Amino acid sequence: MDEELCEVVVTAADGDWLAGYTRTLVEERLAACGHAGTPIRAVYRWDGAVHDETEARVALHTRRSLVPAIVARTAELHPYDVPCVIALPLVGGNPGYLRWIAAETEPR
Repeated sequence: MDEELCEVVVTAADGDWLAGYTRTLVEERLAACGHAGTPIRAVYRWDGAVHDETEARVALHTRRSLVPAIVARTAELHPYDVPCVIALPLVGGNPGYLRWIAAETEPR
């Protein structure tokens, strides 16, 4: 496949908010789909303190070329000051599924 694909992981405090965010990105063709999981446990350091909280996580399947647009859209929509948005390469998979991801996302 010519188009490089990836999984973009985004977390948020509220699973319902994350589901709406995911729907927005799919409607805008920035992601083909999102697989959300809640709850997850997040342990992290922020403002000098260690936090241990419940969050939600979504794995978005998309094109690598759309990652900057997803980062920008997340900055507009996300309630966190510094939201988790990381992209992981897809190095293989079901060829039909990979073609579907490419077909359902907007080339940029």
